[in-house]
Amino acid sequence: MADLDADAVRTHLREERGDLVATVLDCADAVVAGWDGTTTTSATQVTEPLRATLERAGVLGTLPAVLAECVAAAGERLRAEPVAAPPYVVVTSVGPVLRATLDGERLVVTLRAFRVERDERGPRYVRDARTVADAIDVDVV
Repeated sequence: MADLDADAVRTHLREERGDLVATVLDCADAVVAGWDGTTTTSATQVTEPLRATLERAGVLGTLPAVLAECVAAAGERLRAEPVAAPPYVVVTSVGPVLRATLDGERLVVTLRAFRVERDERGPRYVRDARTVADAIDVDVV
């Protein structure tokens, strides 16, 4: 089993891809500007415009290369070339998620631009991270 270095991935994203993460956050701001307020109860009002905005900004097509860089920073290599589609890259209601399965472990990188708040009325989607460092969430599962 691999011993993936999540801290090295965070460092790589902050130091080498900070501009890209900042662009993700700018895209999230553009999505919120299209809402009728500061929150929405519809996941599709997050995912669809975020995906389109990321694509227009040139970010979506770059994310597979970023995933490969993250895997290398973690101390591993991908067996196949990732693409800007599941299972490698998914635009979720919290932001882009990059995933790679490596020797029984999964590296999951989330560029967290939104958070989901839940109560008795259901989910509400809220703009979250405002800094590059706060947006980067790396898990090894």
